[in-house]
Amino acid sequence: MADRDFRIEQSELRSEDEFTEFAPDDLQYWVDAGTFHKLPSCPDEESLRSAGADVAIVGAPFDDGTTGRPGARFGPRAIRQAPYHWGTQQAWSIQLEAEPFAVLRCVDAGDAPVVSAARPERGLRVIHEKVRRVAGAGAIPIVLGGDHSITYPSAAAVSRIQHPRKVGIVHFDAHADAGNENWGSLISHGTPMRRLIEEGWVAGRNFVQVGLRGYWPEKEVFDWMRDQGMRWHTMVEIEDRGSEAVISDAIAEALDGPDCIYLSIDIDVVDPGMAPGTGTPESGGMLARELLRAVRQIVGQVDLVGMDVVEVSPPYDLAEVTAILAHRCVLEAISALAAKR
Repeated sequence: MADRDFRIEQSELRSEDEFTEFAPDDLQYWVDAGTFHKLPSCPDEESLRSAGADVAIVGAPFDDGTTGRPGARFGPRAIRQAPYHWGTQQAWSIQLEAEPFAVLRCVDAGDAPVVSAARPERGLRVIHEKVRRVAGAGAIPIVLGGDHSITYPSAAAVSRIQHPRKVGIVHFDAHADAGNENWGSLISHGTPMRRLIEEGWVAGRNFVQVGLRGYWPEKEVFDWMRDQGMRWHTMVEIEDRGSEAVISDAIAEALDGPDCIYLSIDIDVVDPGMAPGTGTPESGGMLARELLRAVRQIVGQVDLVGMDVVEVSPPYDLAEVTAILAHRCVLEAISALAAKR
């Protein structure tokens, strides 16, 4: 698997030079706007290795895969700029009694050089390359989306670096995102999980979804998911059994064979009353505190090798509450990593 091509490379894309052909001044204004929590900037493999980075934040400002309300390309900027303890890189987790940045070497690796110009294949290609380079330098990539299509290149890159270890995925979402196509396109925020499974980056039986609800996708998609051995836990189950019990099952299922976990969080898993800034809001979701507790529970128990937080769409946010929640998901994961160490 480590020597396989990321299949999107078989499209119109020309060469690896596309990853570096744009200078920072050429990129759209939403790319690379400061660093997460004022962490040191380590934008390339050499600086990541020199810093001995344990965790690296990566921006994926891409929403060409959106089928509903756009704006997730502004997500990385909004999450990085979400209010926190201004003017300091220090943080103390009251929940875990850990000081994450004193225990872990955390940096910001900047954004993949995405250019939105009706070339979604290129966007996914450079995201894959960026995450591959970060993971290859020994850091755990935490990717800020972007729409959910970015999980396809990001998780594939982590799976490539981890090979021959097997990667399981725990996926929080209102929607399964396992459709075959959206309006004829194989690339969209409704299809990344199918692409990952079809291309062999993760086994279907170790792909576990939490928080599903609503009216999409259709029954045929769930039939396909069942055929792949995928497992999922709906909001009804969380309501009946409680979040902690469901998450315990999800961890066991995702690790039934694999050695490590990639965590994907679509912010629309949370009820839109607490996270309105997203492109596909679905009523009746998790509470913000349930999601943050779940992040601590998962990262505290597994070997986390990658993570993303996606579908934050600032144009629809209110008082930055969605961006703040996404920021806290990342900070809770880093704190849980630090508490383990």
